[in-house]
Parts: sequence; C-alpha cells; structure tokens
Amino acid sequence: MITVFGSINVDLVCQVAKSPMPGETVMGSDYQLIPGGKGANQALAARRAGAEVKLVGAIGDDDMARAALTELEPAGVDLASVATRHGTSGIAIITVDEKGENTIVVSPGANASAEAGQVAPDALSAGDTLLLQMEVPFAESMKVATRASAAGARVVLSVAPFTPLTPTELAPTSIVVVNEHEAADFARYFGLAARGNQAVVTALARRLDRTVIATLGPEGAVASGPEGLIKVPAIPVTPVDTTGAGDTFAGVLAAYLDEGADLRTAMAKAAVAGSLACTKHGAQPSFPTRAEIEAAGG
Repeated sequence: MITVFGSINVDLVCQVAKSPMPGETVMGSDYQLIPGGKGANQALAARRAGAEVKLVGAIGDDDMARAALTELEPAGVDLASVATRHGTSGIAIITVDEKGENTIVVSPGANASAEAGQVAPDALSAGDTLLLQMEVPFAESMKVATRASAAGARVVLSVAPFTPLTPTELAPTSIVVVNEHEAADFARYFGLAARGNQAVVTALARRLDRTVIATLGPEGAVASGPEGLIKVPAIPVTPVDTTGAGDTFAGVLAAYLDEGADLRTAMAKAAVAGSLACTKHGAQPSFPTRAEIEAAGG
C-alpha cells in the first residue's frame, strides 16, 4: 500500500516557441487546464503502474477543485483523505517550449494547509510506502514520515522543488530522489567537491547516510547507497513535454518497490515510465499504464 502525502494542483499550460527571458513577453497557444501537483502526479503514476494508492492532501472550494481530481477518481486512487478548505486550490502556471522543456510557477493555495493529522494513526505499517514531495509544509511531511518510519514503512522523499535539507531533517526518510539539477544544488549546499553525476550522487549518499537517486533525463537515472552504485538507462523518445516526468519516475519507483522489486528493477521500470511520459502533452494525461511500461522494455 502506498500513501502519498502531497500537493494537488491544476496546471495552466501554454505552449510557446521559446520561454520568455526576464522582462520579455512572448505569444503562446490557447491555454489548457490539466490536473497536476507533485503529490497527485506521483499518486496517479503509482496507481497506473498497478499499486494500491491513497492520496492525502487538500483542495480549495473554488472552481478549480473538480478539475484537480479528474484523472485521479477514474484511475481508482483513494481520495477519502483529501480535505476541502475554504479558498483556492493549488495552481501551477506552466510554459512548454518547442523542445518540450518547461518553466513552472506554483501558487500553493490549499496545499499550504495540508496537515499530518489527515493521515490516520494506523494508516502506515511495515511493508507500506510513504511518498513525499516539497509542495506541502515540510514540517507536516516529516511528522508523517517519522510515524511511518517508526512503523517500519519505507519513506521516499522527492526533494522537488529543491530545498536545502540536513541529514537530521532527512532522518525519517529511506530514499531521497532528486533530478540532476537538484543533486548539483545539494552538492553546492554541502560544499562537496564531487564532479559528474555518479560522483555527486555517491558523495550525497555518504553525506546524507541514505540512498540517493538522481534522474538524468535522457541518460536515465543513477543511485548510490547500501545497494552500491546503480545506473539504469532511459529509452530513446522524441520529447513533446517533459512536465511530470520526474513525478512519473518517483511514483513508478514507489509502485515497484512496494510490491517487492529490488532497487535496480524498480529504477529501470521508473526510467522507462519517465521516458514515456515525455511523449505526450500535459502531466497526468501522459502517465503510462503498467502494460505500456512493460511493453516498452521496462
């Protein structure tokens, strides 16, 4: 069983020829409203990969709330612990350029009111997985993580958006997931002299004293920890929109780990899924199913 404690957003997406520079205005396409949020994204990715998933978070009582749940409900994600708060739902304003690269600005809305108390005391036990990100209050996430760790559950934290965290702050976590830019930010924060993705991840794993996984876009992913150094490839695709690819990786990683796969296998499946998520527009509509992951060589 996977519990995701995290954000629920609606993505306002606009296609552009190129992302604007500071002070620059560019013309874009008609906008789309697409359900998103790192918590919701990871929950849906894990569910489509075959896991049983409960999402815990908050939406507003505004017009965006229904749109935020449109992919989650039919997929079978358990939404019983999603609270409705007075005010706005979370919104992400996203531009996607002709190469599929994106820029994102997040307005937290109701996500800022997510509380650890929404997770029932008996919701997490040995063998379960707790999946966390950085778009809800970190103190609340760590309260849930501490309870989960004490109960013997696996705790996976996606440090996105990047926030400098100490080993003490990360004590309840089992696995830390970052992208290559977040890994470099961490290394600079700790003053690590390592260069190159593998060396940086190895140094971070030693500094944080836990498994660290870095996603590397078209280069796949690399991990370092008690299992040693693990490198898995992505699959070649022509990217259309990279929004949500990292969340796909995290959700699918959690799904396979939760069912008992070893770390290398789970990472390989997640890297395939992350690649597939780049081949369609939008975050949640692009997430692959278990059958698609397996068929693509995962």
